[in-house]
Amino acid sequence: MPRKPKPLPELLYGSSISWAGHVFRVLSSVHGVRWLELSDTPFEALEETLHARIVPDDSSNDRVLDQLHEYFRGERRAFDLNLALRGTRFQIDVWNALRAIPYGATQSYGQIAQAIGRPNAARAVGQAAGANPVPIIVPCHRMIGKSGQLVGFGGGLPLKEKLLMLEQGSLSL
Repeated sequence: MPRKPKPLPELLYGSSISWAGHVFRVLSSVHGVRWLELSDTPFEALEETLHARIVPDDSSNDRVLDQLHEYFRGERRAFDLNLALRGTRFQIDVWNALRAIPYGATQSYGQIAQAIGRPNAARAVGQAAGANPVPIIVPCHRMIGKSGQLVGFGGGLPLKEKLLMLEQGSLSL
């Protein structure tokens, strides 16, 4: 029986952006923003992780880079971008609920679970948030623990704290 040919790796356009001592990687496809890496992971390593071919190309990422710069300057409260998200139905529901958290506000894992009609799924909500491929754009940094404490964030708690301080107008760089 003949083997199926391996699918070609997805073509992604890669850019870097810096803010407050952090370097992020932005990856987009022709369908929209696909990945926002909260570190300066080399594109080659991201190619392996995502099974993609990454071409450095800021012009393909102009819109997302402009909106991220506006956000980091405190001029943008919500993103207006095409997203090429890949996840389960549950993950997509969680990510949509995260996008509904107002700028500068926070909600607990339990509140998000309640919002998606799964009140006993707070732990699964945390896992879905951890799988968010475009943090900041889908603002998982706005999610906190039941006690109000900052917990869990792929970019680390210091970055999460900076993002929340930016949104609350109390960050001075």
